[in-house]
Amino acid sequence: MIGLVTVGAVAAVLLVGVVVLVRRPADVRRVLRWSALAVTVLVAAALTPYTVDDSGAAAAYLLGVPVVAAVLPVLAQRIGRLAGVADVVAALGVTGWGLLLGLGIGVAFLPAVVLLIASAAAGTSSLRPSTTA
Repeated sequence: MIGLVTVGAVAAVLLVGVVVLVRRPADVRRVLRWSALAVTVLVAAALTPYTVDDSGAAAAYLLGVPVVAAVLPVLAQRIGRLAGVADVVAALGVTGWGLLLGLGIGVAFLPAVVLLIASAAAGTSSLRPSTTA
């Protein structure tokens, strides 16, 4: 079950990457943040029955921590402050939680980290000075 969900998450991340490269949306960071949130929520939803059977009430925080971490960049974007920092914090949070739960459900959350890192990297490219005169 976990392997199937992980493969689905990887496929979703690859699909988002292809769409971003082909369509080149005006606000790439927004697309990447919302996609990371969607992938994380879908992974949590798919793993809910398995996690509840295995861990009972602890499933709320086992699945909730990555979802809350993925919500942070979206909220920061809506507020308009420190969105790039929120991307990095969310990526570190989901990565840490995924590695902590790595032998179980954690690995399924790791593909969404790629989207959060890409969102943070997309923000830094606009800060570089132009080399054309």
